[in-house]
Amino acid sequence: MKGKRKGVLLILDGLGDRGIAEFDHKTPLEMAATPTMDRLIQRGQGGQIDPLFPGVPVGTHTGTALLLGVPPHEVVDLPRGPIEAAGIGIASQPGDVLIRCNFATVEAESDHLRIKSRRAGRIKQGTDQLAAQLHDINLGDGIHATLYPATQHRAVLKLSGDGLSAAISDTDPGSRYQGDTILVSEPLDDSKAAKRTAAALSRFSIIAHQRLSKHPLNQERVKEGLLAANGVICRSPGLSRHYTSLINHLKMKAALVAGERTLIGLGQMLGYHCHNLASFTSLSDTNLQGKFDLAKELLADHDLVFIHIKGPDICAHDFDPVGKKELLERIDQALGSLIDDEIVVGITGDHSTDSKTGRHTGDAVPSLLYVPEGRRDGCSTYGEMACMQGGLGRISGTAFLASLLDGMNWMHNFKSADAHFFMPPR
Repeated sequence: MKGKRKGVLLILDGLGDRGIAEFDHKTPLEMAATPTMDRLIQRGQGGQIDPLFPGVPVGTHTGTALLLGVPPHEVVDLPRGPIEAAGIGIASQPGDVLIRCNFATVEAESDHLRIKSRRAGRIKQGTDQLAAQLHDINLGDGIHATLYPATQHRAVLKLSGDGLSAAISDTDPGSRYQGDTILVSEPLDDSKAAKRTAAALSRFSIIAHQRLSKHPLNQERVKEGLLAANGVICRSPGLSRHYTSLINHLKMKAALVAGERTLIGLGQMLGYHCHNLASFTSLSDTNLQGKFDLAKELLADHDLVFIHIKGPDICAHDFDPVGKKELLERIDQALGSLIDDEIVVGITGDHSTDSKTGRHTGDAVPSLLYVPEGRRDGCSTYGEMACMQGGLGRISGTAFLASLLDGMNWMHNFKSADAHFFMPPR
């Protein structure tokens, strides 16, 4: 096809928010000074994205997978564990159960472990030493467990053995239940495999606490007044499988720039060229300019470059709307070096995150699409209220990606082979 353009999709994790009293009931994005994004929306269109369904909150892996081109009906069965495993390069065999984990601070009480911090004070160093104590643990019944460190407090647990199942419940009670205990994993069906696997995961919780509590690193952390990473909480188990992508269906060459292992894992599962430098973190201190500079280089031999920035979501989870606002301003400043009159640019988020409650919400995500010589809708600023009036309307994450690709002249007239990416299976 002639006239194809290069494109960039900037995914700002947890971008959308709700009004903040100190901001005169504006959101962090509405309060932020974002001249670059404002200029793009003035020359393009605004809109709102419901990642999956209106009013339904989603996790990062769900919202970003849709923006990376995974069909909605595949996303609804997309466990986080195998994604995290792919992101850190864990080798696994068919039948292995892969589970997303956090190092946590727990306290033994009677016959249970109470969670004092789900992220062990956001521990940043030494998790490789802690994970080494949880390598190839014999959990009995022919099941072995190995924990692998990921980014900061995150980790991945691999359960290996014959006849395992991912149909088990989490041991992590979730962020809204800080102070609750590590849960006992339960089978989610009546199969022997699910019962064996759930029992093994619960045994792992006890063994992990016993071993980590004695680790010299944790003893030193306590002496220094830091929280001990003496427990492991687990969620989103799954088995590895193949996923399809609209990008691959169109035979595009895509790259992904990210500092978050979830994104790297998704990109690797989809066969995109993934780039994660040491200075690319999942926090506000990530090397923003480095991400945009690298993206510009990658555009030379890629059709589309995805850029993911986790920081806005972290700020909201930490109840820090001021930090979220300031980070959005820094992102906007760094973004200016990437933009030119030939590149199609989409900016959105995987979901909205409320800085007052720290939780993901079902609020639509403010989004913009700039296509050189494309349509304009009269939006003058980039923010939640302005995007409600935008010409893109209120659309899904899949529709937003398709609009971006159409602006790049990569979409063709609908064919039956395309139905897999836009319609549920018959």
